[in-house]
Amino acid sequence: MNRQGKEPLAIFGAGWVGLVTGACFADLGHEVTIRDVVPEKIERLRAGEVPFFEAGLGELIERNRARLTFTLDAAEAAGAAELVFVCVDTPPTYSGDADLSRVWTVIDELPQLEHRSILVMKSTVPVGTGEKVRAALEARGLSHIGYVSNPEFLAEGGAVEDFMSPDRVVVGSFAQADGDRVASLYEGLDSPIVRADVASAEMIKLAANAFLATRISFINEIANVCEVTGADVVKVAEGVGLDHRLGPHFLRAGVGFGGSCFPKDTNALKQLASNSGYHFQLLSAVIEVNELQKRRVINKLQKYLGRLRGKRIALLGLAFKANTDDMREAPSVVLASRLLAEGAEVRAYDPVAKPGDLVRGVTLCESALEAVQDADAAVIVTDWDEFRSLASPEVRAAMRRPLIVDGRNLLDPEAARSAGFDYEGIGRASSPLSALPETSEPASGNLPSEATGQTGSAENAEHFSRE
Repeated sequence: MNRQGKEPLAIFGAGWVGLVTGACFADLGHEVTIRDVVPEKIERLRAGEVPFFEAGLGELIERNRARLTFTLDAAEAAGAAELVFVCVDTPPTYSGDADLSRVWTVIDELPQLEHRSILVMKSTVPVGTGEKVRAALEARGLSHIGYVSNPEFLAEGGAVEDFMSPDRVVVGSFAQADGDRVASLYEGLDSPIVRADVASAEMIKLAANAFLATRISFINEIANVCEVTGADVVKVAEGVGLDHRLGPHFLRAGVGFGGSCFPKDTNALKQLASNSGYHFQLLSAVIEVNELQKRRVINKLQKYLGRLRGKRIALLGLAFKANTDDMREAPSVVLASRLLAEGAEVRAYDPVAKPGDLVRGVTLCESALEAVQDADAAVIVTDWDEFRSLASPEVRAAMRRPLIVDGRNLLDPEAARSAGFDYEGIGRASSPLSALPETSEPASGNLPSEATGQTGSAENAEHFSRE
């Protein structure tokens, strides 16, 4: 115990979950040792640098530096800790299963602890992992080490607040006393604590993310129906969300979900079911809808511009959501790839994200205004607040053609059109004539496809049948 009576903790993994968890526990008064295997990351953390962008995290770490230790040594981290938190990545494999290699590395590197300790699983793992870990600990002669499943429910961009003011804390344990010790860590937070067996705790995390992903795909399907019927999905979502049985959360139509959790966990749950002999048809549809939704932007651009070869397209926002620099499964990566494949020139801007080779072939700009210079269209991909003022005279003057495809429904359609822009949202009615591109009279008898202004040309239809 430290001088405040708080149990010392070890965090294995200095990624997004590990750093947020460690910093928040330090803020609650615990001595926390954070261990990672990447020397450069540990050096940066020791120097006071946070290796990624998360609102408020840098200040939290700085405020609690006296209680935070960063190390590369597994024995140092676990040796003095009463509880060891596993916060490593579990990325998808090619088969769709979760890759648990980093979890098993932590188990293998645990020292031969003499004192009673508890291994706490924060990483998102398949149901049944706890049983396998317990067996592995017993095989190493560490049967005195307890095991608790304590999944994280943090949203990027607001992770610190989510930790400190959680909707719930889930604690799944084999032994009641082990669960009690982990639950006691959260006593200072005003949150219900859900006690469960380990398998149920593991399933709660997967089911929660899969359900949220389902809501997103559902409202995107409603948006697609709204477009062909003349309804406005923003108003539809408002009316649906006011039903107390449903609520407004995750009913914003857009270009699809991304990030480190929803795609991975949805696929993992689908694969878990398949491995058990059950075909999870609903999740298969959720995943398919999300993949197709990212590509619908290409259709919208072709409706206005015809062929995209040689057209300059500005992508505004690269991170999968605002207030983070996370590029994992970001819709922008798919959009950039598809636009480049169509022969378009792609320019992009994000206020925080540094995509590196993920968007190879894309010209990265320092501002939205630079990105839209001489552009034939601007596509809002990430809902950063600064893009709410995109429909300005300055932007209109900079663009070759003032066309905005609003992939997050950030703008007011009528205000954008009044400002002189062609506007296309997601699930919102289009002006009936605005999609007809200006064309010159053809020189020969055969009318080229880009002069027709139609989206259903044989070439485009053939192209999208291959998606």
